[in-house]
Amino acid sequence: AQGNPLELVHSEGIERAGYPLSIVFRDSSPPADPNSVLYAVRRSPDRLGLEFEFSDGATYIHKSFRFEPDSYLVAVSSAAIHERAPLPHWLAWRGGFGDPAAWTGMTAQHTVYFDLSQNKLVTHDAGSAKEGPVTQSGNYSFAGIQDAYFAAVALPRHGSSFELRTYSDPVIVEGGKEEARVGVAVGGAGRNQFPLFVGPKDLDQLKQIDRRLQTLVDFGWFSFLAKPLFLALKWINNKWIGNWGWSIVVITIAINFLLLPLKLSSLKSMKKMQMLQPEIKAISEKYKGLSLRDPRRTQQNEEMMALYKKHGVNPMGGCMPMLLQIPFFIAFYKVLTVAIELRGAAWLWVTDLSQPEHLPIRILPVAMVVSQFLIQKMTPTTTMDPTQQRIMMLMPLMMGFFFYGVSSGLVLYWLTSNVVGVAQQWFFNRMGHSAPAPVAVAAAKAEAKPARRRSRK
Repeated sequence: AQGNPLELVHSEGIERAGYPLSIVFRDSSPPADPNSVLYAVRRSPDRLGLEFEFSDGATYIHKSFRFEPDSYLVAVSSAAIHERAPLPHWLAWRGGFGDPAAWTGMTAQHTVYFDLSQNKLVTHDAGSAKEGPVTQSGNYSFAGIQDAYFAAVALPRHGSSFELRTYSDPVIVEGGKEEARVGVAVGGAGRNQFPLFVGPKDLDQLKQIDRRLQTLVDFGWFSFLAKPLFLALKWINNKWIGNWGWSIVVITIAINFLLLPLKLSSLKSMKKMQMLQPEIKAISEKYKGLSLRDPRRTQQNEEMMALYKKHGVNPMGGCMPMLLQIPFFIAFYKVLTVAIELRGAAWLWVTDLSQPEHLPIRILPVAMVVSQFLIQKMTPTTTMDPTQQRIMMLMPLMMGFFFYGVSSGLVLYWLTSNVVGVAQQWFFNRMGHSAPAPVAVAAAKAEAKPARRRSRK
């Protein structure tokens, strides 16, 4: 947010857990601590390679790193020998990882590996190692540590067994409070050699390295909708608009117009429900005062259903516009929490669409509440009960409370849906898609009864 390079190493964890790629021995440790001795260092002529070497006559330690100029890949190798016997060891990254300012915070930090035998991604958080380090081994496509937007994973050779160890590291954070941070160690052999990816979880870049790395961007169980939504947003942003906020606005408008036929059906159902309110109230009055367990309650429900069936009314039809938005709401939520492209994406006064607004009073949630009140006022009421009407008028405030702390992009989606809904409802009302008010219908019935009695006389 301040325009500086992002430090993926958590400084709070260094003091207790050590620096990344420290050596941790699996069995016995040599007398010399490989993480505190002095190394002889050599740099390659092209300045892209580094070698670290230590020997005291009994113990030999070697680590090397080969960087690629246009990639987040680093070729890593390590070797540990004591009195000519190889020492199995891991390379560790402990005390936390990733972007400490991310909205998802520590909850998104996990150790991770892709198990080729099960063809699935497996993750563990710090809680899984609260009783002590937990070690897994197998044939992995990759293994390492991640947060919401970044990953540091080793890519071992296919067909070779690889080990991953999960730690729970106590770290002192701001305010002197101690919190558990997840840590990882990978390798497990006397000599380890593998490419190491340390960088952003960008789908295009991950796919170029290994197609299975794309699973690091986890769209969750709603991926069937969230991933196409993200790809559509990305296409609109890259090919057309060039701003993620306006891309969200455009795709939200498109979604609302695609759902227009269902909204029309819902509106018709609500109008019919509005016209039937006197008859619904009459049935309710007929069975007034009955307990919930009274058998006559079944008869009341049967009369209600018969009334709905006679007039072709779906009592849940008025809820359809809200229900239709929920899948897209969940999909947008997942996109905004895992897509690195939206991290730090600005729109008008919003500095980061993946986080709540950084303002004393957040404008988008307030505007959303106002638009929710407006659309509720314009929408036909399907109940004559004053108590229910008052409860419905509180709904915008409840939604405002819920949305006040979520990411700005999610609020922008809902606000845009409301604005489109207001425009559509205004159009429906202007085009005459309105029904007589329930009171007017009831009054007409009241006047009709004396007239029939006079004609019989």
